[in-house]
Amino acid sequence: MRGAFNSCRSADNLHLIGELVEFIYYIQKDNENGTTMSSADAIINEFSFQEKLSPAQMDAAWAHGWRHFGAYFFRYSVIGHGENVKHVVPLRVRVADFQASRSQRRVWRRNQNLQIQVRDACIDEEKTTLFDRHKTRFSDHVPDSLFSFLGEEPASVPCCAKEICLFHGSHLAAVTFWDIGDVATSGIYAMFEPTESRRSLGIYLILLSIHFSIQYQKKYYYLGYAYRQPSHYDYKKRFHALEYYDWNGAWLPFANASQLQ
Repeated sequence: MRGAFNSCRSADNLHLIGELVEFIYYIQKDNENGTTMSSADAIINEFSFQEKLSPAQMDAAWAHGWRHFGAYFFRYSVIGHGENVKHVVPLRVRVADFQASRSQRRVWRRNQNLQIQVRDACIDEEKTTLFDRHKTRFSDHVPDSLFSFLGEEPASVPCCAKEICLFHGSHLAAVTFWDIGDVATSGIYAMFEPTESRRSLGIYLILLSIHFSIQYQKKYYYLGYAYRQPSHYDYKKRFHALEYYDWNGAWLPFANASQLQ
C-alpha cells in the first residue's frame, strides 16, 4: 500500500480521543514540491491496520473521517486524477432529528411486504451469490469479493458488526452491513438484487439503518461519503438532519450541495 503514494512520510501518531487509540498513518505530500500542504489545502490520504477497536474507539475514528474494510482503515479527501478528481465528503445523520421526506416515506411503504432480519454479520453462499449479481451494476472499478469489504471475520473484526437482511419470501433481496459504536453506527457495505431496482432498496436500507440506530439509542448514523461534485452517491445528500465533515475536525450541518462548492 505504501508504494501507491508518490511521496509519503511517517507522521506522529494520531490521538483520536486521549489514549483510546493511536493510528500510525501516512500523509500524501504535494507532488510538485515534496512538502506537506497547509491544513486548509491538504490532500488527506491515510491508512492504518487495526484488528480490534472498542466501541468508543470506533466512534472516535468515524468522527475523524475514518472508514474501514475489515482491519484496513482509511480516509482520503480526494479521489481520482487530473480532470477526474473528486472531493470526498463524509456524511452522517443526527438520528434523533431525522425526518423522512415524502419520497422516502413512499420507499418505506413500498417495501413493507419484505421480511427483515437483524443478526451478526457474516458471509455465506447466499450473500456471495447476491454480491455477484449486485456487482453487475458496475462497469468500472468492479469489486472482486465481498471479503474485500468485510474481511474474514465481519462480526467481530475490528468491532461488533450486524447485518440487516431483507427477504422477499425465501429470497434474499438486499443486505446492509453496519458497525455499532458507543454513540453511533456506521454503514460498511450494502447490496441488493438488481431486478428489484424499482423498490429503491439502497434508500430503504439507509432508512432501516437510521431506524435501528434510534432503537439502539445511538446519536449518529454514518452513511459513508459522497462527492462535492455530482455523482451516483448524490442520493445520500437527500437525507434530513445531515452533517458533513470539513476535513479540519468539524462536522457541519448540510443544507444543500451548493455549500460545498
